[in-house]
Amino acid sequence: MRPYVAAGPLHLVLGAQRLDLRTRALVMGVLNRTPDSFYAPAATFALDDLLSRADLLVAQGADVLDVGGVRAGPGPEVSPAEELERVVPVVEELHRRFDVPLSIDTWRAEVAAACFAVGAVVGNDISGFADPDYLPVAARAGATVVATHIRLRPRVADPEPVYADVTATVRDFLIDRWQRARAAGVGAEHVIVDAGLDLGKTAAHSATLLRESAALAQIGPPLLLSASNKTFLGDLFALAITERREASLAAAAVGVLGGCRVLRVHDVLGTVRVRDVLARVLAEAVEDGAEREVA
Repeated sequence: MRPYVAAGPLHLVLGAQRLDLRTRALVMGVLNRTPDSFYAPAATFALDDLLSRADLLVAQGADVLDVGGVRAGPGPEVSPAEELERVVPVVEELHRRFDVPLSIDTWRAEVAAACFAVGAVVGNDISGFADPDYLPVAARAGATVVATHIRLRPRVADPEPVYADVTATVRDFLIDRWQRARAAGVGAEHVIVDAGLDLGKTAAHSATLLRESAALAQIGPPLLLSASNKTFLGDLFALAITERREASLAAAAVGVLGGCRVLRVHDVLGTVRVRDVLARVLAEAVEDGAEREVA
C-alpha cells in the first residue's frame, strides 16, 4: 500500500499557528473532565488531577489538548450550566499555563463560545453542527471546527446502525458539513473532518472507515482519527478497555498512512513516537515522488 500524501501543502490554522500537515500528523491529547468517562484510567474529573495530566501530555509532546466535559455516550443528563462549570475554568487555566492550542469538545454553541473567549481555538463537535449557532459562533471567534459524522446524536444509543455504503454515506455527510462551515464564514484552513468511529457504527463499519481513510482524506480538509481505546477495537480483538494500547497505536499508524493528519489519543507518548516514524516515511515518499493514490 502506498501512503496517502496530499498533492500539495495541507494547511491548518490553530489560533496563531498555520501548520502544513502534508506529511506530519498532529497529536491531540484527550483531557476528560467527566466523572463517567468511557476510559476510566484517563478520567480526570478533579481539577488538580486534570491539570497534572495536562502537564504530562504537554511534556510527552501533545500538539493540541482537547478538553471535554460531557461523554459522548449515554449517561446522566449534564446541563449547559454544569458543562460550562466543568470546562471553562480548565480551558482558562490551560491557556495561562501552556503555549499549546486548545480544543473544546462540545456540541453546544454556548459552551464553545465561552471557551473561545478564554483561549480555546478549536471547536470539536461530534454532533455534526446540530446546534445552528455553532458555526456562526466559531466564525466570529476565528476558531477552527471539527465536523464529525454521527448517525443520530450524542448521548443516544445506536446499537444497530445500518448503511448501504458506510464510506460513501460518511463522505457525503462530511462534504456537506464542510460546505456548511464555509458558508457560515469559517475559514478554508479552519476545518477538520472526522469519520466518527464508534458513533453510530458497528465494529465492522468503524474498521471499514479506518481502512478507507484515503477516501475521506481526499475530501480536502485535514482528517481527524479518533480510534484511541475505542469499542470497535475491543470488539474486533476481544480486548478490555485497559488492554487496547497496542491496538490503538496500530490504528493510528494505519490512519496516518491512509491520510489522517490529526490523531486524538489517550497515549500521547506512544502516538508521538509512531507519528514521528511515519512523518519520516511520508516525507521520503514525497521526495521520491509517490502518488497520493492508495494502491
